[in-house]
Amino acid sequence: MLASDFASLADLIRAHGRERADKTAIVCGKDSLTYAELDRGMDRVAAALQRDGVQPGEAVAILGANSLAYALAFLGILRAGCVAAPLAPSATPAQLAAMVTDCAAPVLFHDSAGPAIDTTSRKIALDSLDAWLAPEDAVAVHAEVGPDDPFNIIYSSGTTGTPKGIIQPHAMRWVHIARAPAGFGEAVTMVATPLYSNTTLVSFLPTLGWGGTVVLLPRFDARDYCIQAEKHRATVTMLVPVQYQRLMALPDFDGFDLTSFQLKTCTSAPFPAALKAEVLARWPGLLVEYYGMTEGGGTTVLVCNAHPDKLHTVGKPIEGQDIRLIDDDGREVPQGEVGEVVGRSGAMMSGYHRRDEATDAATWYDAKGNRFIRHGDIGRFDADGFLTLLDRKKDLIISGGFNIYPSDLEAVLAQHPGVADCAVVGMPSEQWGETPFGFYVGDGASWEVLAWFNSQVGKTQRLAALEQVDELPRNAIGKVLKRELREAWLAR
Repeated sequence: MLASDFASLADLIRAHGRERADKTAIVCGKDSLTYAELDRGMDRVAAALQRDGVQPGEAVAILGANSLAYALAFLGILRAGCVAAPLAPSATPAQLAAMVTDCAAPVLFHDSAGPAIDTTSRKIALDSLDAWLAPEDAVAVHAEVGPDDPFNIIYSSGTTGTPKGIIQPHAMRWVHIARAPAGFGEAVTMVATPLYSNTTLVSFLPTLGWGGTVVLLPRFDARDYCIQAEKHRATVTMLVPVQYQRLMALPDFDGFDLTSFQLKTCTSAPFPAALKAEVLARWPGLLVEYYGMTEGGGTTVLVCNAHPDKLHTVGKPIEGQDIRLIDDDGREVPQGEVGEVVGRSGAMMSGYHRRDEATDAATWYDAKGNRFIRHGDIGRFDADGFLTLLDRKKDLIISGGFNIYPSDLEAVLAQHPGVADCAVVGMPSEQWGETPFGFYVGDGASWEVLAWFNSQVGKTQRLAALEQVDELPRNAIGKVLKRELREAWLAR
């Protein structure tokens, strides 16, 4: 399989349905689908959409928890030549209604556990999908798709405000599939993050594209994850840092037989070096961190086993990726200096749906007119070409004219034995413009932790206040919602 030999995922699964008909494609709890069953089910979904007048190129929304029905609906949408628009159940009803309106979905698949939303779209219950499907022998009209046609619309997590629709073309998804190791055809991939997340799709789709087996968990529970991984002899997984943290915290983690794992990957949020080291020490197989964006752009890879001295970095750009650093004026910075990350590759979004201004704001062009995507992160390349991320640009605190990176402060705060989890955000200050505030989960007394922290850092980095909380607000893939922390504090 070559990146230049474009094929659609729906056509690949059609081929697997003929060539490995009896092989298990997806397992979810006690239920499963072979590739022949998956292929037939996708036809039944696609034929039903065509029967109901849904046209190729139209978006179809999905709202629900991980399930076989969800996976079947998603893949059937692609078979019909339509655009999958998976939505996050954690969004508010108003946000969800706005997303359905934004993508103009004539159909919304939903499950009974999801929030009720006000929409004129036809609603189809995933819980009773069989009643809506076309007959068993239905064959969908083949829908031709090209590399530039939209594959899906992924709505941003909303950590920076109203979610934006990120249009990912078939070419972008093809790159994800084609660059996966050939061994993915025999992979047993644990999927423990939601199917509406790009983090999930970058392992879910390549596994099916190559003809491997997906073990789909309805929700993540650390102990159940280990039980299912041991049972199915899992070989591959994509997890976010907070999931690795919870797995390492299991008292009986080391009692599970996870020696079948060949590849563990991580993305989506900062992965502390100490946590990487612990995973390396306690869990067999390669540990690989990927850094990139749902919007695409550049990707870096850190093979942790091979570079134990670089665990504080996110690795080097992979082949075919062009990653540079620019200053506030859009000029490239010299090697070793700090700058905003911009990236270019064959896997890039078409743009934000119906948001030309936002697309333009997320774009940078080099002197030759090549298009790059702004990652929104601040970083620095070391002398060996490894990228260290300092923080999200929007999270940078400018206090009294000094740049303060919250991640630096969080790394120090996390060293206190009474701190289990923490976040630092900038708060308005009449004297300094902004000043750092800390929030933490743990059993340490706030006054004692604050005094200790401020004795460990420079004067400009000291926390103005520190508050103990029961938990930090996170989205479904583990990113701390700093905006919520800030807004809740300011609303007092």
